[in-house]
Amino acid sequence: MVNDPFQMQPELRYGAPVCDQILTGRYSSIGYSWYFRQAKWALEIVNRNRELVADLPDVERLDNFRADTRIPARFRASLRAYKGSGFDRGHLIASANQDLQNIQNSETFLLSNMSPQHPDLNRRLWRELEEGIRELDAKESTLETYVLTCPIFYFGETVETIGENSQDFGIDVPVPHAFVKSVLAENKRGKLKLWTFEMKNKRVDGELKDYLVNTYDMEQIVGGRFWDRISGGDLHEQKSTIPKMW
Repeated sequence: MVNDPFQMQPELRYGAPVCDQILTGRYSSIGYSWYFRQAKWALEIVNRNRELVADLPDVERLDNFRADTRIPARFRASLRAYKGSGFDRGHLIASANQDLQNIQNSETFLLSNMSPQHPDLNRRLWRELEEGIRELDAKESTLETYVLTCPIFYFGETVETIGENSQDFGIDVPVPHAFVKSVLAENKRGKLKLWTFEMKNKRVDGELKDYLVNTYDMEQIVGGRFWDRISGGDLHEQKSTIPKMW
């Protein structure tokens, strides 16, 4: 009997970092950190199987934010932790990346898919990056687009928390110092291309290309290979040329 999520979940085909608990969804997977009370990573294929529902309109954003009861209560965030915090419930797997079916979109609103994100990041350049990924995925030459998103914490820097007064088991939720998004695109010839971006959890300006980093360096910070089922170091250790639409 096969029970390995890496064998069963299509989005995990090329691997993912280690974590405390893997939460498998219908269209995406989350590697959860009990210590940080949020995902260590979230991994998706952008609107997988779009061609099977090509004639259906995209669903409306559901906005049904809720706790993920698969996680023990003492290790999970609540809606009250975010209330009045000044931080957005920042999607790791973007709602607009999963909008073919209601159940698909609904899963992106589980709090296991959220991290405290500064509004001026979430609503500006981070959103632009997400839109650029959807443009990449829509290219005729693109077969599938895999996206790995990680909240990151820098050693030696003070960690802010939210939720101390939420009265939910005394849980406070650490605020990430930054976020990383690693984009692995496979074209119809089977060739892979990798781009990784790092943005501090605050207002950031400039162009997306200014935030392109070596994947290898981000793996060192997060603590694990991002795409560990791909052999060869070149894909991880070098920056890729940013696509024209970015």
